[in-house]
Amino acid sequence: MSTLKVRVDKKKLERAAYILKCVAHPVRISIIDLLEQRERLTVSEIQQVLEIEQSLLSHHLTNMRDKGIVDTQREGKRVYYFLTDTTITSIISCINGCRVF
Repeated sequence: MSTLKVRVDKKKLERAAYILKCVAHPVRISIIDLLEQRERLTVSEIQQVLEIEQSLLSHHLTNMRDKGIVDTQREGKRVYYFLTDTTITSIISCINGCRVF
């Protein structure tokens, strides 16, 4: 019988759990999906697609920025949000391909 072991480094598991806790909300997963499609978007552009209150959207974006999932770039009066690491978008493919959902 083969010996079982955890195949992922403990630090990677801790980081994954941290990120997954942060994005464990339909609005946040939707934001990730939108930013995968456009690379960067303003709050207004995201709000228009998601059809939610601007204050609620700002709350989610602030949380995601504080956790290092998104960041901002200012151009004049506009503030653009973008993903800090686009590998997080693989979560969308996983959700689409999973039979549990």
